[in-house]
Amino acid sequence: MKLLKYLLLTLLLLFVGFALYTYLTPPASPPGETIYTYNNKDYKVEYSRPYKKNRLIFGKKEDGALVPFNEYWRTGANFSTDLTVSDSFYFGDNLLNKGSYWIYTIPGKDSWEVFLNSEAGSFAFFEPNKSNDVAKLNVKPFVLDNQLEQFTIDFHEIDNKLNLRLLWDKTGISIPIN
Repeated sequence: MKLLKYLLLTLLLLFVGFALYTYLTPPASPPGETIYTYNNKDYKVEYSRPYKKNRLIFGKKEDGALVPFNEYWRTGANFSTDLTVSDSFYFGDNLLNKGSYWIYTIPGKDSWEVFLNSEAGSFAFFEPNKSNDVAKLNVKPFVLDNQLEQFTIDFHEIDNKLNLRLLWDKTGISIPIN
């Protein structure tokens, strides 16, 4: 009986210790959120924001790139990166209904494939079910003037057009969404 008490007490202390450690330790890729209103539509992106940490971010797999060229990237960390729009909107030339969509990418040296998938809110370690893709774009990457330590998504207006930008390390892409 005493042994059972000590075992239960030990398990309780381990559980409380783990819970405190999890609660007090900042995540390696903290959550991020970007909200923007444009032409009476509300746009929101929810994503996880990994850090560069002296790693090669985009490049060849054999060079040890964290995000290898021409391979699926969940576009952030942890859960899916989700775009939610309050009204119908354009993603490139694709007119889409209001709602939430998973953004994922296949980065390339000279061109990126950007996808919207209807499985928003997914745990993104595995590739999405491509039959749920609702739109695909090809965009050209650009070089950032300054290295960006943490993955960042923002909205940017140019010539009365709204773009969603993905920025990390020395690389950026701009996705037309209006």
